[in-house]
Amino acid sequence: MKLVRRQFLHLAAGAVALPAVSRMARAQTYPARPVRIVAPFAAGGESDTLARLMGQWLSERLGQQFIVENRPGAANNIATDAVAKSPADGYTLLMVAPSNAINATLYEKLSFNFIADIAAVAGVVRVPNVLEVNPSLPVKTVPEFIAYAKANPGKLSFASAGVGTASHLAGEFFKSMAGVDMVHVAYRGDGPAMTDLIGGQVQVGFATMTASIAHIRGGRLRPLAVTTATRSEALPDVPTVADFVPGYEASSWFGVAAPKATPATIVDSLNKEINAGLADPTIKARIADMGGMALTGAPADFDKLIALETDKWGKVIRAAGIKAQ
Repeated sequence: MKLVRRQFLHLAAGAVALPAVSRMARAQTYPARPVRIVAPFAAGGESDTLARLMGQWLSERLGQQFIVENRPGAANNIATDAVAKSPADGYTLLMVAPSNAINATLYEKLSFNFIADIAAVAGVVRVPNVLEVNPSLPVKTVPEFIAYAKANPGKLSFASAGVGTASHLAGEFFKSMAGVDMVHVAYRGDGPAMTDLIGGQVQVGFATMTASIAHIRGGRLRPLAVTTATRSEALPDVPTVADFVPGYEASSWFGVAAPKATPATIVDSLNKEINAGLADPTIKARIADMGGMALTGAPADFDKLIALETDKWGKVIRAAGIKAQ
């Protein structure tokens, strides 16, 4: 009887341990099947481009397909909700964008909590926004622009890709810190915003480097400053806004995340491979073409960035009284 009892207890203990062992085995063999990278915007945008760039790299490095699935809608919320509710097994990933940090405050009710439900895996790129003006505006520097705006309160209009977008909040943040009054004009994306800025229907923009660089190089827009803390290699002669408005920083950043309970071994493996990709000359060149800068680091570094950005843009949204539309 004692032998039978010992055998039973041994088998019972093994049964309890089995799920944990299975999870470890899955993590050690990851990926054993194709992985989805959910991109929250339509094909062709920055998020989609970066998802495909990293997906191809990870496919080559890890021997399984990393398939990009575009899930646009509700300003990123549809894609984020889908990933937050997916199994935490590393087979569903999210391409994270600034809207994830913004939406936490912009929307009063969401079906998920981004900070609580999503685990940071790795940063990929930081893209500066550009404080740019129509060349007809008689200013060539940030101090001249601030002086002109203060002398003409409410007469300048700044374009954005839409209410609550990164370019909108970059403009509101500038208004607050520089003490100027400008009228916000929201468009449906960077394309129409750029068209009207070039045409002179609006005078100012805070679009991403990716959307702006060709127009700047073509002389259709005049850059006054980049919005990152340091200068951009894409426009090395253009100063930062912070050179004249200390403490100002606004940029678009992108990275990879997963459902919260995804095993640390999988997160660390993906982080290692993504960082390796960011050091690859071909990928570095693609990122440079976008006017971006590689956003390398550990999962904890990306997690900290998300938390800081969520807090910062939450304050801007509340101060400006911005509501989702």
